[in-house]
Amino acid sequence: MAIVAAAGLVVNIIAFAVLHSAGAENHNLNMRGAMLHVMGDLLGSVAALAAAGIIILTGWMAADPILSVIVALIILRGAWRVVSESGHILLEGAPTGFAVDIVIADLVTHLDGIDAVHHVHAWSITEDRRMMTLQARISDDIATTDAIAAIKARLHAEHGIDHATVEIERSRSVG
Repeated sequence: MAIVAAAGLVVNIIAFAVLHSAGAENHNLNMRGAMLHVMGDLLGSVAALAAAGIIILTGWMAADPILSVIVALIILRGAWRVVSESGHILLEGAPTGFAVDIVIADLVTHLDGIDAVHHVHAWSITEDRRMMTLQARISDDIATTDAIAAIKARLHAEHGIDHATVEIERSRSVG
């Protein structure tokens, strides 16, 4: 038991070092999931070594299942985060920290000819790729294509929106 656990520990330390040097904990969910998997294996190896030592020194066989349950609970906590973030993205939830009212105020305040913004919907395809749809009411003196280009540029530069679909309404059509 101790020999296999020690070999597993060495392999997992190498795998952890490779992922850590690549900055896996700061990348996408797939990389973080891989890092979590390696950490689970590494903790499992440490727990198996500890259990083997306890069994050899004391003969207390319950050490192995107790340490296994502790490792499983630690892994479960980390896995819950990855799964909940994945679910949020798959269900097209709003990006973390995204505030619709701030985006609306920013567009109306900083872009000439934008009278109002409404029907804003934002979601993420990945944790780094944000999408949005919105309707904007613009002044009669601004070209539709100019307004759309300005809105998209502002959304990208200030709010990290990679793709936006913008529907335009004219102020004169609002009665």
